[in-house]
Amino acid sequence: MSIMDPTTDNGSSDGPGDRPGSGSVGPDNAPGGGPGNSPDAPTDGPLAFQLVLLRRMADHQPGLVEDALRTLGASRADLREANRRWQAWVHSPRSRGAVGRYRSLLGRPESVTTRRIGDLTCEALTWPVPLWPDLRFEVLTGPQGTAWNAWLVRAPGAPGPDLRTTDDLVPWSCTVDEVARAFAPARPMEGTAPTRWRLAFTAPDAEGERRATVAEFTWGLLQRTIE
Repeated sequence: MSIMDPTTDNGSSDGPGDRPGSGSVGPDNAPGGGPGNSPDAPTDGPLAFQLVLLRRMADHQPGLVEDALRTLGASRADLREANRRWQAWVHSPRSRGAVGRYRSLLGRPESVTTRRIGDLTCEALTWPVPLWPDLRFEVLTGPQGTAWNAWLVRAPGAPGPDLRTTDDLVPWSCTVDEVARAFAPARPMEGTAPTRWRLAFTAPDAEGERRATVAEFTWGLLQRTIE
């Protein structure tokens, strides 16, 4: 089950030359994946992008974020600076759109595959994320390179969690689609920000009592549950 709404663009799009596989090479998607010549672009792309992901997650899981910063060898100041530069880049008139930004920071995608969602055809671009080796950052693009969705998903072949009760819903352990499948039917709810999702469902607790639960996700990764 996918809860992604392909009609939601979040206002980001790229020109035809930025479509995956177009062969276009500009400063934002040059071989090697550097951030190009834009003064607004964050430096050290993959590290900066992981810090951007963590900045949103810090609102719900500050302890896990602190552990992740130590793993990355980064500080809270680095986190704030990466987020500041990201926001400036997103809102800069020189920004090339969501797909161009991801390619610029993360380099060439690990995979580009065609996917059908209803009557629509999209391309799924994925990149590895060192903090979560069993996950991939996935961007779904539509016509003209429009970014439909961007979140963390399970890597192909990586085992997912065994989700049977609410006790199994451990922060950072599972993705939106995994929870939606495990506790179907799950009802998508509006998130509190463009990078956040919520699911409402009924699931048993450790004693077998079924409870109404809301799971909250940031960039597609579980952050917390609310009963």
